[in-house]
Amino acid sequence: MSRIAIFASGSGTNAITIITNFANSTNSVATIYCNKPTAEIVQKAPTYGVPVTLFTRSEFYETNMILQQLQENQIDTIVLAGFLWLIPPQIIAAFPKRIINIHPSLLPKYGGKGMYGMNVHNAVIQNREKESGITIHIVDEQYDNGNILFQAQCTVEPTDTPESLSKKIQTLEHKHFSRFIAEYLDTL
Repeated sequence: MSRIAIFASGSGTNAITIITNFANSTNSVATIYCNKPTAEIVQKAPTYGVPVTLFTRSEFYETNMILQQLQENQIDTIVLAGFLWLIPPQIIAAFPKRIINIHPSLLPKYGGKGMYGMNVHNAVIQNREKESGITIHIVDEQYDNGNILFQAQCTVEPTDTPESLSKKIQTLEHKHFSRFIAEYLDTL
């Protein structure tokens, strides 16, 4: 059994998918951490019975407040679902191989600082890639650099736009992310 904290910064579609998929599981989403008060996940998560903790950049990077809260709440695993900040080293050290991220490309392509969401899809389309997909990986001290655990691909058609590619990627995320998290946690 794992108690999961999801870190999210946006609409929360992946976070809500994880929450609902784990509702009757031995693994559970205990809390959401969010750095953006206007993010849709702030309103959505409580309707599923999951509390949200908002925090600032200084609280995240200049104090141990978040780490202490995670430890006090007996969190075992952190899942990044649309969270865009680099995780501080002390949190990475406290959760070795237990911080999981999803990225909307086939890493190592289109990863790194600034490569998220539509920025990734625009780059894939501009470079006329034949495929794209998702990458689930362990988080380390660099953006999108950790050990790759799982990838799923989709075809990029010549008629695809960044918006249509985004929909294909979101379908892959919702299909695979929760399932893979559960499978990965079973190996720990």
